[in-house]
Amino acid sequence: MTHTIPDVRTVAMAVTDGMLHFELSLAHEVFGGDPVGGADPWYAFAVCGSAAVRVGRFRLEPDHGLDRLAHADTVIVPGWADVDEEPPADLVDAVRAAHEAGARVVSLCTGAFVLAAAGLLDGMRATTHWAHTEALAARHPRVRVDPDVLYVDNGSVLTSAGKAAAMDLCLHLVRLDHGSSVANALARRLVVPPHRDGGQAQFVTTPVPAPGNHPLSALFPWVMERLDQPLTVEDLARRARMSSRPLGRHFRAVTGTTPLQWLLTQRIRRAQELLETTGDSVESIAAATGMGTATTLRRHFNRTVGVPPDTYRRTFRSRPSAAILP
Repeated sequence: MTHTIPDVRTVAMAVTDGMLHFELSLAHEVFGGDPVGGADPWYAFAVCGSAAVRVGRFRLEPDHGLDRLAHADTVIVPGWADVDEEPPADLVDAVRAAHEAGARVVSLCTGAFVLAAAGLLDGMRATTHWAHTEALAARHPRVRVDPDVLYVDNGSVLTSAGKAAAMDLCLHLVRLDHGSSVANALARRLVVPPHRDGGQAQFVTTPVPAPGNHPLSALFPWVMERLDQPLTVEDLARRARMSSRPLGRHFRAVTGTTPLQWLLTQRIRRAQELLETTGDSVESIAAATGMGTATTLRRHFNRTVGVPPDTYRRTFRSRPSAAILP
């Protein structure tokens, strides 16, 4: 989808009793940690709640009340532990008010139930943990629940699937705000993939095999070193020592997508990094990423990222100063 890359620097996390500590601490690590990848300034981060809250076996003291959410550019709603219980009215009201004030509102895992209760997902596509997608759809029939994706970006409202998919969405936000090279540097610091293809459907019954424990483990680094070359599915199959059909099955099991789509995604990610970190022409970047011509790169880049390469470069090679959460 196409939407304007926002100038967002202030992040407020909404907390109340019954939140999931994994998603809460994950968001704090991403947005409340130290700057990475040369990003300066980073985010101004605050934890907002009506009082001290119990998160699993931990007690958390908020920095501000829930009313402070309306002053943030981005509001994070962590996972909600008991999806059979209605979220507190003051939390729902504060999240709704923040969105009405112009905040970008993000739910992690079952935090989508809070956004749905606030009416922010009506008529929109959204996701949550695969084990609770049916419950979300049944309780909020106006929400178009997609059980197969890792996250959904509707511009001002974003939702993630379960657990680790919350990290995928947080890295997506960093990529929107600071660019791919910064998101990649953060992913390296956290020792997680900077981008995962496919959806959460691949994790429901067939988990992604551990690195080094599947037939494509040696193929991926080989491809990444040759993105400037016109690789075909046959080239990949030959390298993996299998025919094209088994290769496709393995790719679907490991990445959730096809070999060609995975390869195109890697080429686009490499192009983003080169646009951010070099002054190379679009023609040179097209050659360096195996896209052949600038016309081909522009077509695929615009369709995938939502803006032309030149616009993307201007956005991420000159970043404005941060706002401070009042």
